[in-house]
Amino acid sequence: MAEKIKWGVMGTAGIAAGCTIPGMKEAEGCELYAIAGRSLQKAEMFKERFGFEKAYEGYDALLADPNVEAVYIPLPNDIHCEWVIKALNAHKHVLCEKPMAMNEAEMRRMFAAAKENGVILMEAFAYLHSPYMEKLKSIVASGEIGAVDYIDTAFITQGYSDDFRLHKEFGGGAIYDVGCYCTSMILSLKNAPIKYIKADAELDSTGVDHLAGILIGFEDGSRASFNTGMILGTDTSDRYDRLFIHGSKGYIRSDAEYNSSGELTFSVTVKNGSERITHTETVTSVSNYRLEAENMYRSILGKETPLVTEEFSIRNMRLLDSILGTVGYNT
Repeated sequence: MAEKIKWGVMGTAGIAAGCTIPGMKEAEGCELYAIAGRSLQKAEMFKERFGFEKAYEGYDALLADPNVEAVYIPLPNDIHCEWVIKALNAHKHVLCEKPMAMNEAEMRRMFAAAKENGVILMEAFAYLHSPYMEKLKSIVASGEIGAVDYIDTAFITQGYSDDFRLHKEFGGGAIYDVGCYCTSMILSLKNAPIKYIKADAELDSTGVDHLAGILIGFEDGSRASFNTGMILGTDTSDRYDRLFIHGSKGYIRSDAEYNSSGELTFSVTVKNGSERITHTETVTSVSNYRLEAENMYRSILGKETPLVTEEFSIRNMRLLDSILGTVGYNT
């Protein structure tokens, strides 16, 4: 049997319960060792539900356990930096939910702490680990649709009107919480320097963005746009995702939801004069959260490197900083 990494989960958030912990349970080399919550009662509930060996009241108690080798942090955005650095200073490898920081300066401090302590830090963009993304990028890199000159995407949800993700004191808002998926998608497909950003958002009375539209221009003349939001309409659980990649020879269209697993499809259209030839690509993926945990496992063992790199996370955070500044989030 392969060596296993003992994981501690710092917090009992919904993303942990519904997505990451189930993925970790399936992952090779992942042992659900400890769970910590603000209350011991909640931690004990997670221990029983998911099969953790230990339950702790408070996050410091989890970090003090010498058996914990790696920590997953799904805490509110505004305290990511504090607890990531505490975990790194305790010599734990860290997987932290996106957006990992509130700004580029915080992000750089976290990665500096990881280097100082000789441990791995990775931002948890689970969807980037999907074979769906690998296939998309391989088609773009192959030149099948030519040089990419425009990318458009969207991630809009609703039903969050009473959720902490829309509270400014917790680093809430659509651009931080779901817009970061759109920026990371665009930057996964475009590596050119950014020339300009045009953006606007609907802000509530506290200055938190509910719905935003963004246009990005690159130095090479290409452009990208995205829409993001967390209050799509009335109180339901509706969701809207899209992706369009336009190139000089063709284009890709996809309605697959961010972080989807199972059977995913997208269409590739190649232009030949006035003729359009379209074929459908189908990708089957296990849980992205499982793939993410397995990438951490192999990276900790030195068998590969984190897929979401320091350079990528800093580029993405710098773009988010610029967009938030443009829409007036921090004023």
